[in-house]
Amino acid sequence: MNKTFRIYAVIFIVVMVILALLEVNKKETTDWRKNFDVNQKSPFGLFVFDNEAKDLFKNNLKKINQTPYEYYNQHKKDVHNIVIIETDIDTESWKKVMDQVSKGSDAMLVISRMPKEVSDSIGFYDSEISFEEENVLKFTDTKYKNDFIQLDKFPSGRGFSFIKPGVEVLGKTVEKKNTDQANFIKVKFGKGNFYVHSEPLFLTNYYLLKSGNVKYAQNIFSYLPDRETVWFVENKSNASRFFMRFVLGNPALKYAWWVFLGGLILFIFFNAKRKQRIVPVIEPLRNTSLDFVKSIGNLYLQEGDFHDMMAKKAQYFLNKVRLDLLIDTQNIDEEFAKKLQMKTGKPMEMINEAISLIKRAQDPYASVMKEDLARINKLLDEILK
Repeated sequence: MNKTFRIYAVIFIVVMVILALLEVNKKETTDWRKNFDVNQKSPFGLFVFDNEAKDLFKNNLKKINQTPYEYYNQHKKDVHNIVIIETDIDTESWKKVMDQVSKGSDAMLVISRMPKEVSDSIGFYDSEISFEEENVLKFTDTKYKNDFIQLDKFPSGRGFSFIKPGVEVLGKTVEKKNTDQANFIKVKFGKGNFYVHSEPLFLTNYYLLKSGNVKYAQNIFSYLPDRETVWFVENKSNASRFFMRFVLGNPALKYAWWVFLGGLILFIFFNAKRKQRIVPVIEPLRNTSLDFVKSIGNLYLQEGDFHDMMAKKAQYFLNKVRLDLLIDTQNIDEEFAKKLQMKTGKPMEMINEAISLIKRAQDPYASVMKEDLARINKLLDEILK
C-alpha cells in the first residue's frame, strides 16, 4: 500500500466517523404533515387504518389503485359501497361515482375539500367553519352519544356552510366558543346515499392509536350496508417503480448510500492500475470413505450374503460391548445377558432376542433371511444407544 492510498484511506475513515457521529447525535423529528398515505407511519398517515380496514369491513373490502373513471369503465358492478378518503379525484371520476350512487350504491366520502360543481350536485357546500386549535367530533344519533373524538392536533376546521333541505345531519363539530357545526351528513342521491364527513383526521395514525377513538371510526362506517366495499386509494404507482425510493427517503440510509458510492469511486480510482495474478482454484481432496462404505454395502446386498453381513454386525457389536461396556464376550450366556441388561438398562426380552440372533449369526450352518439381518441390525443399534 503506497503513501498516497494510505492518506486517502485515512481521510475516508475520518469522514465516515464524522458522519456517523452527526447521525447519532441528530434529534429525530416527527413529520406532522397531513399526507393521508396508507404506507406512512407518521402521525397523519393511514397505515393503522389500512391494517384494520379488512376487519372493519368484514373482509368485503377491495383496495383499488385506479381512478373511479378507469375502474368503472373496465368493471360493471352491482350495487356496492364506495369509500374515498382525502384523495384527489378528477371531475370525470366524480361523475362515475355519482352515477354508481344514483343506481343504488352508497358512498362514504371522508374528504375535507370537494370541487364546487360536485358538492353542489350532491347538495352541500363545505368551507372553513372554525379556526380553533381544538374541537370535538360528536354524533347526533343518541345511541352514539357516548362515542366522540377530541381533535387536539391541527384540526382542519372544515364543515358544511350550506346543506340543501332533506339532508340528514349525522355528526357535528363542538367547540367552547362557537355554536355546533355539521361535519357529517347523509344525502339521498337517486337510489343510493352519500355519506360525507368533512374531517378525515379521525382516521389517521395519531388519533386511531389513542384509547377509545377507534369506536368513533367504527360508528362512522357502520352506516354503510354490509356488502362489498370498494376503497379508492391514491395511485402512486409512478413513485413505486423507483427501486431506490426507500433508501433515498430515509436520511440515514441516504447518507450511507452516498458515502458508499464515494468510497467505491475512490477505491476504483486508486486500484485501477493494480493487477493481481490469477490464483488457481485447487479442489480439496475428497473424502471417499463414505462412498467406499456405500459400495461395500451395495455389494453385499447384491450378492445376497445376509449371513456374512449378520456375522460382521454381531462381531462389531461384541467388540463395542468389550471396549465400551467392559463386559467379557467369550461366553454368550445367561450371565452375559444379565450384565448387558444392567449396563444398558434395556428390557431382558430385547437382550435375549439379540443374543439369540447373535448366536445364529455365529453358527456357520444357520439359515439366515434378509428379515433376520434387518432385525439384528435394529436390535443391536437400539441396545448400544
